[in-house]
Amino acid sequence: RSNAGETMAWSESVDTVLANKEGLAAFRTFLKSEFSEENVEFWLACEDFKKTKSSTKIASKAQKIYSDFIQADAPKEINIDFHTKNDISQNISEPTLSCFDAAQSSIYCLMAKDSFPRFLRSEVYKELVKKHQDRNQKRWLPFL
Repeated sequence: RSNAGETMAWSESVDTVLANKEGLAAFRTFLKSEFSEENVEFWLACEDFKKTKSSTKIASKAQKIYSDFIQADAPKEINIDFHTKNDISQNISEPTLSCFDAAQSSIYCLMAKDSFPRFLRSEVYKELVKKHQDRNQKRWLPFL
């Protein structure tokens, strides 16, 4: 469970939010409200993919990421440039653990520069900060 200091620390970088369970949940809720939750879902899928050890799983996970996020008309299609998409399409038949790195980096930058600053100004984030401040006050001021 995060404390108010941690909640405030989220404003320092998108990494702190992505690394924190509650922060990630709040960020996802916000992205959902903006119809762009595929970005964080893709980023998380790539993080999971990079930890894959078995070569058969690498192929099946890569194919799933490709069909979910990359191919034309994918259900959760992410917004990446043509060259990155093309590179992935050409190499998907023999995927490596780094095959989505360029796309993941591009989506990360998009979230960090675009979605994240709006998240910090959102009601979702303000409510979370307030909730943690209230929780902290109760902890330190039990006589109130």
